[in-house]
Amino acid sequence: NTDKLCCYYFFQSNKTLGEFIIENQNAFQYSSGELSRIINSIRLAAKVVSYKVNKAGLVDIVGAAGERNIQGEDQQKLDVYANNIFIQTLINREIVCGIASEENDDFITVEGSDSSHNNKYVVLMDPLDGSSNIDVNVSVGTIFSVYRRITPIGTPVTLEDFLQPGINQVAAGYVIYGTSTMLVYTTGHGVNGFTLNPAIGTFYLSHPNMQFSEDGNIYSINEGNYVHFPQGVKDYIKYCQLEEGDRPYTSRYIGSLVSDIHRNMIKGGIYIYPTSSKAPKGKLRLLYECNPMSFIVEQAGGKASDGFNRIMELQPTELHERVPFFCGSMNMVKKRFVYNIIYIAGCKT
Repeated sequence: NTDKLCCYYFFQSNKTLGEFIIENQNAFQYSSGELSRIINSIRLAAKVVSYKVNKAGLVDIVGAAGERNIQGEDQQKLDVYANNIFIQTLINREIVCGIASEENDDFITVEGSDSSHNNKYVVLMDPLDGSSNIDVNVSVGTIFSVYRRITPIGTPVTLEDFLQPGINQVAAGYVIYGTSTMLVYTTGHGVNGFTLNPAIGTFYLSHPNMQFSEDGNIYSINEGNYVHFPQGVKDYIKYCQLEEGDRPYTSRYIGSLVSDIHRNMIKGGIYIYPTSSKAPKGKLRLLYECNPMSFIVEQAGGKASDGFNRIMELQPTELHERVPFFCGSMNMVKKRFVYNIIYIAGCKT
């Protein structure tokens, strides 16, 4: 009874996601309702996917789908399911003119009605991040990014509308399907997190104004690839492990980008996925993973880099472009940058 009472007062005293969107709509420079409807559509799709994720193991939804995506990776059944749900929800609402997904070879031109080409926004997404964790009941997530189209309204979208630098994003967010389902997003005015109450199907504001601490004590990297990393990254890992001051740092790596960054934003830390001899250009996708996460990280007071440049200032050249990725607490990412410069300078002397 005490737990039920605490839960009742929590949800009574917190805004719903719908209320939050309405109250903050005027803060968006293109306030005309479309962006709010996009976030609402993502909210709906997230609830459907959350329900299906929570039934994994009870129904035939785990395991490989028997196909590969454009990157040559085996698709999981939930990958395909989540991709279809998010695409169909956005198309059915007739609020976007184009969609690009990590699971699709090419972008989708939305042509549901005569007015579809008059819509102003395109959505890019990774419908189910961390799909290798599905079968072992570890947290997975959805990542999304919203841009204002740059081709003339009234015409079909082109590749140009999707190949925009991250600084052009008008909204970005992620959904994490874990011990609870949370939707975290930004429209350029801070980062807020909403937790789903599955009993009534409503997201409530549970984490207002989320922030990275300037310093942290967690580093997240797949150290199994250590021998393949550049020397600058190896040196930084040794720095993290050195017993000095507030170090050694704690190593925490889940293998779901959403889960690792979500934890580090709450507790303070750095996420690292560098280039390697196995992935010379990096592994994470600029458009579907790095740009939206960078927008969130920066809005939460953190920093995101490819090791040399600000992620959100990179000019994409293809839909499925990969880049190295370093993000998290400001001072930790800055220190990583210093190690990179020191290593490069040493190579030149």
